[in-house]
Amino acid sequence: MNLIERAGLCALHRLDPETAHGLSLKALAAGLVPLPGPVSSPRLATRLAGLALPNPVGLAAGYDKNAEAAAALTRAGFGFIELGAATPLPQPGNPKPRLFRLTEDRAVINRFGFNNDGAAAIAARLARLDRKVPVGLNLGANKTSADRAADFARVLATCGAHIDFATVNVSSPNTEKLRDLQGKAALTALLAGVITTRDGLARKIPVFLKIAPDLSEADLADVAEVALLSGIDGVIATNTTLSRDGLKSPRQAETGGLSGAPLFEKSTRVLARLSDLTDGKLPLIGVGGIASAEDAWQKIRAGASAVQIYSAMVYKGLSLVPEIASGLDARLAAEGFSTLAEAVGSGRRDWL
Repeated sequence: MNLIERAGLCALHRLDPETAHGLSLKALAAGLVPLPGPVSSPRLATRLAGLALPNPVGLAAGYDKNAEAAAALTRAGFGFIELGAATPLPQPGNPKPRLFRLTEDRAVINRFGFNNDGAAAIAARLARLDRKVPVGLNLGANKTSADRAADFARVLATCGAHIDFATVNVSSPNTEKLRDLQGKAALTALLAGVITTRDGLARKIPVFLKIAPDLSEADLADVAEVALLSGIDGVIATNTTLSRDGLKSPRQAETGGLSGAPLFEKSTRVLARLSDLTDGKLPLIGVGGIASAEDAWQKIRAGASAVQIYSAMVYKGLSLVPEIASGLDARLAAEGFSTLAEAVGSGRRDWL
């Protein structure tokens, strides 16, 4: 992190977190942030469910919900980016304040509630996007929908022609009863609708499922079984947690999903367990608490074919992206791996 980025972060941290979030997106969209372009090497180049990634470091959903700064983000060093979550109809989300920094814990709590401009507006922006790396969209459901399961397919039908992958998000804790859709029967039916819609697109794109870190062992086994049988192309592990174990910040009592450093161990154990349950038959994307190349390396060793970051950028800035990618490249070389794929799952047993 250089002095300019450090000063910018200090200035943003003097503001309300949601205001700072919005300003960072505006700065990116306006071209005010220096961007390195995709970081790559023969070791980092990755195939993920048919997608060609210059490196395995992706942007997690939630930062650019409305595809407002997507063009800039594809040049920020990421190997792929995920936008959204998008819902069929626009919705304002939950009342403010709804985003909180837990600086002492290097963490964030949010209870946004799928605030977004709606699928049609987001699709229009995506249609104009010049992709530098694969761009995906997180699919969500409207809070007031009479058929939330159908909402995921509706968003995909609207936006599918303009994205490279889609993620079914039934794991956000900020929409009441949304996580109930992770149950075996409900999830099977929901994914069947999404896959049918995906198969009707002119271009067949990968569909991923994003799961919560708070699943019981039995629930995780059910998710693994459904994922293997449903025809989806991979699983993202994990979303935010409702746990508050070990936190120091006075903000820990805020309701919502916790992300950042405290999530790392919990999400990595879920990732490793899921890797074990699926026995390498599905690509996994590791997300939760990654703040360094070492963290990303541990996710890959636990079974991830790629990783995503978000909350750590609140504290370390956008320069964290090329830093992690370059660090992974160096680690692969030091460990004697000629490709990242060779390292995937190599330390899974350490997390079980």
